[in-house]
Amino acid sequence: MFPEDLWPAEIDEGQISQVIHNLVQNAEQAMPSGGIIDIKTENITIGAESGLLMKEGKYVKIIFADQGIGIPKENIIKIFDPYFTTKEEGSGLGLAATYSIIKNHDGYITVNSEGGLGSTFTVYLPASGEALFKEKTTEDAAIAGTGRVLIMDDEEMVRRVAGEMLNKLGYAVVFARDGAEVIELYESARESRQPFDVVIMDLTIPGGMGGIEAMHRLIDLDPGIKAIVSSGYSDDQVMSDHRKYGFAGVLIKPYKLNQLSDSILKVLASRS
Repeated sequence: MFPEDLWPAEIDEGQISQVIHNLVQNAEQAMPSGGIIDIKTENITIGAESGLLMKEGKYVKIIFADQGIGIPKENIIKIFDPYFTTKEEGSGLGLAATYSIIKNHDGYITVNSEGGLGSTFTVYLPASGEALFKEKTTEDAAIAGTGRVLIMDDEEMVRRVAGEMLNKLGYAVVFARDGAEVIELYESARESRQPFDVVIMDLTIPGGMGGIEAMHRLIDLDPGIKAIVSSGYSDDQVMSDHRKYGFAGVLIKPYKLNQLSDSILKVLASRS
């Protein structure tokens, strides 16, 4: 249900599309025998009496309700934690990324569920007083570049999307799944005299070498390395003080094309 008078909200289209995809996919997986996913929107004004830990004001409310197996009470407080999953092939990152995106939009997300009776996720996005459509400014534009970029992430989807963005910007891209592979590829590229101009590394790799350890070893290999640390958790101490750990730049996931472009160009410009 989508009312015609729904308030506009200033959002990143790609990121909110990812939120919708994650929540719908989560609902589908909760209904192995099939069922209905009910999605509706409404305008809502949040006051002090709401009891929600969010700023007072006008919001666009999006509700995702399924008829699935529900979430056990003991798991409710864990579902937005990174890597928490009850699925055999799940990564535990879908709802964590959803939470991060909504938080970065100054929004809020809640969940109500009972075993066997389905789940309802409710997203609140701040309503905007501006027009729904506006022209892109030069500030939003991504600047093309050249060079070789090595990107490390254990999530195939993240590697694919980042690779498409980098190719669009004009960079040649090589992928690695963990820190050990990064070190091997970086050393091989230097030996073949086709070094990487920039390395983008995920901060945490479950069961593998993450960005911090890999960075220590890469600095020993090449003290002049230009590396960017990437994570969905902006409050991590490495993200807030990345230079202390040897990184020349930082990218908070999920990032936009212009943010990726800007981060790489700044790192390349810092080359002595």
